[in-house]
Amino acid sequence: MSTFTIFLILIMIVAFLLVIVIMVQNPKGGGLSSSFGGGGGAQIGGVQKTSDFLDKSTWTLATIMLALILFSNVFIMGSNTVQSKTFDESAVPAVPTTQTPAPATTDPAE
Repeated sequence: MSTFTIFLILIMIVAFLLVIVIMVQNPKGGGLSSSFGGGGGAQIGGVQKTSDFLDKSTWTLATIMLALILFSNVFIMGSNTVQSKTFDESAVPAVPTTQTPAPATTDPAE
């Protein structure tokens, strides 16, 4: 299995986790954080606020995904040696030039 394939699998896992974390949140302040004891106070038993955890996990997963995408780009560019045909004159096939013979002229004076 190539390095790029490993990065691709990790990107898919992080994307799935990111979708789950975002879907748990509610844009109006509800969601998972409101079901654990109300509006904006501290949680019972000293547990951190759920909304802070979801916010931090969203940013962490997004940062991890960005880093994985950038690193995978390095490995995909290293594995394939694609060269531009624009700058490589030997890679461009020569266009055959066909010359049409000049039409035979007949001299009307003959």
